[in-house]
Amino acid sequence: MFKPKERTTDQIRPVKVTKNFIKHAEGSCLIEFGDTRVVCTATVENEVPPFLQNTGSGWVTAEYGMLPRSCVTRVKRDKSSGRTQEIQRLVGRALRIVVDLERLGPRTIKIDCDVLQADGGTRTASITGGFIAMADALIKLKKEGVIKEIPIKDYVAAVSVGLLDNTLILDLNYEEDSNAEVDMNVVMVGAGEFVEIQGTGERGTFDKNTADQLLDLASQGIQKLIQIQRENLRELDI
Repeated sequence: MFKPKERTTDQIRPVKVTKNFIKHAEGSCLIEFGDTRVVCTATVENEVPPFLQNTGSGWVTAEYGMLPRSCVTRVKRDKSSGRTQEIQRLVGRALRIVVDLERLGPRTIKIDCDVLQADGGTRTASITGGFIAMADALIKLKKEGVIKEIPIKDYVAAVSVGLLDNTLILDLNYEEDSNAEVDMNVVMVGAGEFVEIQGTGERGTFDKNTADQLLDLASQGIQKLIQIQRENLRELDI
């Protein structure tokens, strides 16, 4: 039976959040899931995409990238790759779902997620840290009197789960993820509802019972991550 190092199979890796990591951003943090480290920044712009002009609605979008030596071997600075596009769209969808875009008004929040070091779970760390950066930016706007209320409806976080050697594992690192028979990335809001589920049978199929167990494990992990978000966002009264 496989056993993760330094934690039990139903524990998330040590999580550390360093807020205000980037001086010039409206909101920012460095988030660490074990050895995975991602810098998340939020930029507020007083404009919206063309399809939202004159609607009064705002927008939330995201970009994702990996530094060349964030991995064991150097990766290219390629923002057009399919993987990059898929992850940044996932991050954007996850964060948009918890924002009241009409209350945000005609402005765009751009979330940049830059991976300093990758050891599995970069997309889930990007969503979890991206929410903190976004919330901090909106808290700042309220303090400055730009907005009357913070247009966030709920918390949102994400975690990976997998099946390795017939063992359910929460928050997989790279070694665990690369050897897993089944892996999932799960996004949920604080109310306990799902935003997105990405599940793959890497070495075969899996049944509904396994899927249910993985989702239950992910839910436990995400609630712990949301508690960490709450501890870092005490001014967010939702």
